[in-house]
Amino acid sequence: MSAATDLQRRTPRWARLAKLTTLVTVVVGVLVLGWLAWPATPIAVAPAAQAVDLRDPNTIERGRYLSVLGNCQACHTARGGAPFAGGYALSTPFGTVYGSNLTPGNSGLGPWSADDFWRAMHHGQGPDGRWLNPAFPYNNTTWITREDSDALYAYFRSLPPAEEAVPEHDVSWPYNTQLALKAWRTLYFSPGPETPPTSAARAPEMLRGAYLVNGLGHCSACHVPRNALGGQGDMLGLSGGLIPMQRWYAPSLLDPAEAGLQEWSIDDIVALFKDGRARDAIVSGPMAEVVQHSTQHWTTQDLTAMATYLRQLPVPAPSTTEKPPAPDTRALTAGGQQYEQHCAQCHGPQGEGMKSNGALAYPALVGNRAVTMASPANLVQIVLNGGFAPATEGHPRPFGMPPFVLQLSDSELADVLTYVRTQWGNQAAPVSALDVQQLRGPLGR
Repeated sequence: MSAATDLQRRTPRWARLAKLTTLVTVVVGVLVLGWLAWPATPIAVAPAAQAVDLRDPNTIERGRYLSVLGNCQACHTARGGAPFAGGYALSTPFGTVYGSNLTPGNSGLGPWSADDFWRAMHHGQGPDGRWLNPAFPYNNTTWITREDSDALYAYFRSLPPAEEAVPEHDVSWPYNTQLALKAWRTLYFSPGPETPPTSAARAPEMLRGAYLVNGLGHCSACHVPRNALGGQGDMLGLSGGLIPMQRWYAPSLLDPAEAGLQEWSIDDIVALFKDGRARDAIVSGPMAEVVQHSTQHWTTQDLTAMATYLRQLPVPAPSTTEKPPAPDTRALTAGGQQYEQHCAQCHGPQGEGMKSNGALAYPALVGNRAVTMASPANLVQIVLNGGFAPATEGHPRPFGMPPFVLQLSDSELADVLTYVRTQWGNQAAPVSALDVQQLRGPLGR
């Protein structure tokens, strides 16, 4: 009997099985890593079903309007830079991503074809085969039709070319590798349909609203909760999430207790996105910028379609959360004094708000959803950095709230927010000094 045979007989079966399992695991792991690291080739795209004249003024104008629907300038125009020339720095938990140049310059879309542009929009892949960083919301743009993609491309090609080089993304390893991006796509990205969905059971207005919210409007880019990898199982979800580097909370569009609009009329929803205010609500923070640069310029038909879609979103089942703990007496006393000194003049002694010429000037704090949401992030940001509504045709001179970042300490701010979240019938959890400290950000003292 050979030594090898004798050793095999003396080796327990479970040990041999464990070694085999380890070997198989290693081999599979190597194959998976090899697949992830394998250079990608550009995905083949079918030619447009209907050729678009890229020089046609009507096509270019349509593309301009589509760029407004998508608020493309927000991420593709640096402060003080040429429109759509790129260079806007977008901070993420993984590093800084810079908006690309969308003009026909050589550092922008100059070398790109309409097929290249469609591949980027629909598949999140550049013309050289490189996967794009998901800070570009291709989970949403994948729903844009080829016809709209070509119109956008025609508009961007009509812009004056900008040749300024856009900085390279400053993203930490391994998130800056194509391997990591391929893994992310495998987990969180599925291409949308190449033709717009139709349904005999859904009105065209409803389909248009879904297209705007999920595609061009890319609402879920902010309103989806994200995990540590910046992804989520339902990347079109609208259940709310913290915008990490801005430290604002994009509230749930499903929950009427946050930003759900199911109980609003169509006219009120349209007014909110057109004027920046409606009923007892005024937009602020990142949403004010969306209204300023995008939604106030939408057609009434598109605003109505979006409102119709948002109004029918499913309402989640009521949560069984416990009653929030009562604030301590010291916090209420100190918060009441801060409120009387800094807030009551505009928001009223009882949080009733103030009107000017019959219209809302300073919002009421009683029953205000921004006040009573579980997350105090937006309240902290508004009080720290000021609350400013957008200037719109229907609200050209909005009242603003001054910043208190240099006046209130963490504990003082926590006290006054605890006071307004627990008074006049409001029932929300107290705010701690630690909450404020974590939400202040690097510019806070």
